[in-house]
Amino acid sequence: MSTPERSLHPVNLPAGWAPDSWRARPALQMPTYPDAAALDKALAELSNLPPLVTSWEIFALKRQLAEAQEGRRFLLQGGDCAENFADCESGTISNRLKVLLQMSLVLVHGLRLPVVRVGRFAGQYAKPRSADMETRGEVSLPSYRGDVVNGPEFTAEARVPDPQRMITAHARSAMTMNFVRALIDGGFADLHHPEYWNLSWVGCSPLADDYQKMVNSIGDAVRFMETLAGAEVHNLNRIDFYTSHEALLLPYEEALTRQVPRQWGWFNLSTHYPWIGMRTAALDGAHVEYFRGIRNPIAIKVGPSVQPDQLLRLIDVLNPEDEPGRLTFIHRMGATQIAAKLPPLLDAVKRDGRRVLWVCDAMHGNTESTSNG
Repeated sequence: MSTPERSLHPVNLPAGWAPDSWRARPALQMPTYPDAAALDKALAELSNLPPLVTSWEIFALKRQLAEAQEGRRFLLQGGDCAENFADCESGTISNRLKVLLQMSLVLVHGLRLPVVRVGRFAGQYAKPRSADMETRGEVSLPSYRGDVVNGPEFTAEARVPDPQRMITAHARSAMTMNFVRALIDGGFADLHHPEYWNLSWVGCSPLADDYQKMVNSIGDAVRFMETLAGAEVHNLNRIDFYTSHEALLLPYEEALTRQVPRQWGWFNLSTHYPWIGMRTAALDGAHVEYFRGIRNPIAIKVGPSVQPDQLLRLIDVLNPEDEPGRLTFIHRMGATQIAAKLPPLLDAVKRDGRRVLWVCDAMHGNTESTSNG
């Protein structure tokens, strides 16, 4: 028996929520800006700049994530831990897109499922830190919190949080998005020519021959279908592609939280798919408060210290009406802990009948310290 289709629209607006209601909660990982007037000026300017994504793109992604929750799609999310402003360069952007396209090609071929492609870029400019200050020798300076906040150079001038960097972050995100959209619309992802996606390092891989055979077989299959149909197969020359980043710097996210015509509620229009990191996922914290009100699909990082009842309480706050496609948990347990820590969380969510998408972050949680620290 088929499962009845559920609407992507919640029934009720979040009670007592506004784009700035997070300011009444404890806000972790926030920089201290020394010039309040400069901060207000930058946020006012940011609030008037065009959005980076649209509400209909957000809804399209949410529908695809709802299908992924039901096992009818597979989510691939990839990108760097944090972007730098210097990464806004055509070669870097196109290579990142190529890697994700290559990965998705392998997944589609192996799984026989559509793949939802999400790039962790065009906005991943903020970094959480374990301490507010960094000390080298006898000098202590504010920690580097990502290019959207301050500079990585270990100087007093570079480490002062500068609100004007938010304007630069918006511009670099917009340029990155514009280039990605132009590549995709121009046929960069055309399945007629998957050989275009190759990178030089693929030839050095021990599986290079297998990958090339797979690429050739896909090209042969496309040509066979078109010969059989006597016409070009449509929709093979472009893909859907979405962006995500950790919505860590809440003043920036608030300034890009907008209402749109013919839709109710509020959308974070800085990205399609914002997420909360482990350090800021407190139930009574500012980030959870902000996220509960936006209509985007959202995600939360889940580490080995998270308990089942804590996870269920977060679901109650962030997706009380069990909206399809709304909530993703990105677990980052590490290879040594996942077998013991993840199953109890899976069981608790399943027992409670909650609708979530589980995603594995295979990188974080598996880092190693070198001999020099």
